[in-house]
Amino acid sequence: MTSVVYSDEFMLHNSPGHPERAERAVAAMEFLKDMPFFSGLHIVEPVMIGEDELMNVHSRDMVERIKRTVGWLDPDTYITGDSYRIARLAAGGLVNACNEVLNGREENAFALVRPPGHHATKNRSMGFCLFNNAALAANFVANRGKKVLVFDHDVHHGNGTCDIFYDRDDVLYQSIHLSPHYPGTGMIDEVGVGKGKGFTVNAPLSRGVGNQGVEKILDEVMIPIAKQFSPDFIIISAGFDSHHADELGGLSLTIDSYGEMIEKFSSVQSSIVCTLEGGYMLDVLGRGIASEIAVLSHTPVHFDDSFEQGTDTGDVVKKLNDILGGYWSL
Repeated sequence: MTSVVYSDEFMLHNSPGHPERAERAVAAMEFLKDMPFFSGLHIVEPVMIGEDELMNVHSRDMVERIKRTVGWLDPDTYITGDSYRIARLAAGGLVNACNEVLNGREENAFALVRPPGHHATKNRSMGFCLFNNAALAANFVANRGKKVLVFDHDVHHGNGTCDIFYDRDDVLYQSIHLSPHYPGTGMIDEVGVGKGKGFTVNAPLSRGVGNQGVEKILDEVMIPIAKQFSPDFIIISAGFDSHHADELGGLSLTIDSYGEMIEKFSSVQSSIVCTLEGGYMLDVLGRGIASEIAVLSHTPVHFDDSFEQGTDTGDVVKKLNDILGGYWSL
């Protein structure tokens, strides 16, 4: 069965007028309730991650800073009186979902949690993110002797996740993202250090690249590397600001492309857990999440959504082949 992690408590982390607002999760869940596959889903209430577990990935100073702050950590990232608890709830919800899939009690899952996490580094919260949910979950799974692939399709590079695993070979990080764009990381030659060399795959893409350009990157680089890595587990950092209508976006993807990405990674490993990152147009967000959950639950759906423009990514594929050819057969 496919589980969906969700709680109305996620509404308590909120700053009216901010793009990363309470309505995101609520609107997405309301949209899911009208989908034909909803009755077959297992809706799961999240449980907070332990404070000590946070420090398996983040520094004590960072955890304490989030705990004691009410206001703004930076011009983008807010904290309310409830945010520390809710951020622990988001991280714990994802970690628990991974544990349930790992132990065979669920087939796969989508963690409809917030605040998002992929910009949070070992030592710093940033970019709307407090704790790095995906990194905490990937570390949890990897520490159980499993190889983990993290694929990030948010329009922004997941600098935090990339940074946390940059020197490790048990977690393969792959990202498609708009460049140049916030946060200014994720260059094509950033491939890892030490034993982690070759285990970071960044595909910086131009504005308006569209479905075909991204599909070429996946088919010729990401999926071949993923198959050679042969992960025991896949975590998808699911950011829907890569859609053509999102104000903070620019990759110009369509709704169906999100489900198609899940299909491609399912051919590598069926143990998949997605976690919500960006996506700020509520109608896009609901449909994008539904597209991915539909594939996870083996009831794919089609959404009427098109974008005609696009750019060729052959140059990016060639550069990635040249840079990563020493680590993988491409």
